[in-house]
Amino acid sequence: MALAQSALQRASQRQPLRKSQPYSGRQRTAFLCHSHKDSVLAEGLQVWLAEQGVELYIDWKDATMPENPNRETAERIQLRIKTCDWFLFLATGNSMSSRWCPWELGYADGTKQLDRIAIVPTSDAVSAHGNEYLHLYRRVDLSAAGELLWVPPNSNQGQYVRSIPFL
Repeated sequence: MALAQSALQRASQRQPLRKSQPYSGRQRTAFLCHSHKDSVLAEGLQVWLAEQGVELYIDWKDATMPENPNRETAERIQLRIKTCDWFLFLATGNSMSSRWCPWELGYADGTKQLDRIAIVPTSDAVSAHGNEYLHLYRRVDLSAAGELLWVPPNSNQGQYVRSIPFL
């Protein structure tokens, strides 16, 4: 089931957000691939994941990123994709038509274990986004109790995000 974009928008207002912090080694981390046009949705997902014990890296919140995209930007993004535990693709109409998002997903696909890549399908008032990838990658879904789930491809059951061990 796709996450409702309206629920992500509401989540973005639940708590004050801080800048992404350097990885401390104490918390699970996820790199968020998304369109910058979906900043409110990204912040909502960041709040939801923080509630599940996951630090979400959002590139435009990183003060060390160059202001204008260039080769250094690409290298920093590649490093973050490699060093974060998970790679998440926030599927929206904007990310599906982005130039950067497919590049980031392709890079993650070539460098990360497939069980560490997931699609975050979303739905808006018109349609659902991300279905094209659901047979290839895991997905982040919402349980009936409102907890985020880590669901394998072609499955309707998954683990709670908060309980996934990373050893």
